[in-house]
Amino acid sequence: MELRCQIVLGNTYHLENRPGSDLLKELGGLSFFTNWRSGTLTDSGGFQMVSLLDLAEISEKGVKFQSPIHGQQMMLTPERSIHIQNDIGADIIMALDDVVSSVHNEKSRFEKATQRTLRWIDRCIAAHRRPSEQALFGIIQGGLDHRLRNVCVEGLRERNDHLPGYAVGGLAGGEEKHAFCKVVSQCTALLPEDKPRYVMGVGYPLDLVVCSALGADMYDCVYPSRTARFGTALIPEGVLRLKTAAMSSDYRPIDSECDCMVCMRYSRAHLHAKITKEPNAASLLTYHNICYQMRLCEQMHQAIITNEFEQFVGRFIRRRFPVGHIPQWVRDALLMAGISL
Repeated sequence: MELRCQIVLGNTYHLENRPGSDLLKELGGLSFFTNWRSGTLTDSGGFQMVSLLDLAEISEKGVKFQSPIHGQQMMLTPERSIHIQNDIGADIIMALDDVVSSVHNEKSRFEKATQRTLRWIDRCIAAHRRPSEQALFGIIQGGLDHRLRNVCVEGLRERNDHLPGYAVGGLAGGEEKHAFCKVVSQCTALLPEDKPRYVMGVGYPLDLVVCSALGADMYDCVYPSRTARFGTALIPEGVLRLKTAAMSSDYRPIDSECDCMVCMRYSRAHLHAKITKEPNAASLLTYHNICYQMRLCEQMHQAIITNEFEQFVGRFIRRRFPVGHIPQWVRDALLMAGISL
């Protein structure tokens, strides 16, 4: 809680594999199982259609997975995904959608996924047993196709009374940045302003700022922990690679502006010595990286409240690109948001 995180995310597919939703329900849900007393969110398991594609078989009924743990088959239908999430007990649950990588090369597959996602949302709504306790979010699919994204948004908005929030899915999979930003801008502009707009899989600090300018409210990503495992810390200027030789005699904290316990206790040199030898070094960097991300989001939130967001964005970009080599996609995306650099 010292990191001031408001929500922790759990993956439905992996939680059902281990420890199982029956046990989580018996113990009072994910919050009690993890001793986490703040907000919780569960993914539907749909992303595994991409990440475990070789182990998945997708049909109108649902998606059949072969467990990478014990080899057993799991049939994840929209109904089962929702029932598992009901038992896990998260505050926010996600509809099962037909997820296709944004760089997939068959246009017909995106058409099929968009229409199936809309058919599945009705099955998810009908299966939801705890609508007064758990907020069900619908997920927009459609790849990079402007028409399909419109179709999906319009279809979900027809179910608006049953959906307390919306997510933009199927991005952050290696697509070109201009195309990514166009989809985010398109979807957020079409969604209700009084409900959360969640861009899934986004976690680079620059992307957080740009997507917030484009109208997004929520994000999730493994980036802070994954990059920590490679010895990389997040700082206002970008990243700090603690494995480099220059760090061995640098006795400053990771970030002199950061008040996390890692920056208060450890020098760059100390962490450099630990990062290649001690597994807990990655945990320390993860702690710092999450603190950085949370502070960045708090700063954006405050700037929005005080009507100073445009000035905040300008300061953030100038610090990250001090010599002025701002990527064109950043300039173009911020212009879509009405911010000129």
